[in-house]
Amino acid sequence: MLYKKSAGQGRPVYLLHGWGFNCRVWDDIIQDFQQYWKVTAIDLPGHGKSSLPASVKYNLDTLTAELLPEIEPGASIIGWSLGGVLALNLALQHPKLISTLVLVASSPQFVRCNDWVHGMPANIIEGFATDLTKDYRQTILRFLAIQAMGSDFTRNTLRTLREKIFLNGEPHIKALQGGLEILLSTNLRPQLKKINSDVLFLLGEKDTLVPQSAGAASTALTPNSRYAIIAGAAHAPFVTHPQQFIQLISDFINEH
Repeated sequence: MLYKKSAGQGRPVYLLHGWGFNCRVWDDIIQDFQQYWKVTAIDLPGHGKSSLPASVKYNLDTLTAELLPEIEPGASIIGWSLGGVLALNLALQHPKLISTLVLVASSPQFVRCNDWVHGMPANIIEGFATDLTKDYRQTILRFLAIQAMGSDFTRNTLRTLREKIFLNGEPHIKALQGGLEILLSTNLRPQLKKINSDVLFLLGEKDTLVPQSAGAASTALTPNSRYAIIAGAAHAPFVTHPQQFIQLISDFINEH
């Protein structure tokens, strides 16, 4: 069963968090967005207060199936990092369900390869997967440090993320392992041409996990899409540059 937190009225807008987190990471953003829309933040399966899927497989299709009953037709989805991958897959598998997608610090492929230089080396994710078996709490906290690295407000960003990470409870180890495998193995680039939704790729200029170059590269593959770069931001632009983040997304969703 999925835990969710809703506020406001009107157009349905869903917030999907990143790896290891829970819906409380969106608390400050909900305060602004609820003035305009019905905003629902969801704990992904195995994260926060949401239970693990009944399926023995924790993969992209399983998570998509778990989220599907929660999404109202015509919805807008804002997905951060891993949440962005799930949002993309939802739009691909159910093309009439979602009107607009905002992919925050996310990409159709997180891992770098010969024909996609807009990602991170695979050994970084593999290293986190190995470390999970030794001390998953410290592994999560180390991942937070990388997310905050390079931003204009590194110390404040890291403090905020640390405050949010376990507010709804600690994620299940199976969810953490499965989430890393999704980031490591997923390549949705060949399917982007099938996206019917209007899409905004929203990236941080100083993100070390999803480089800003992924914005233009992803947009070139996706119809009805655009990208925006938030100067000075890293992997969590909604924490470091909330007003710019809110304005960009509000303008985009209202336009469509």
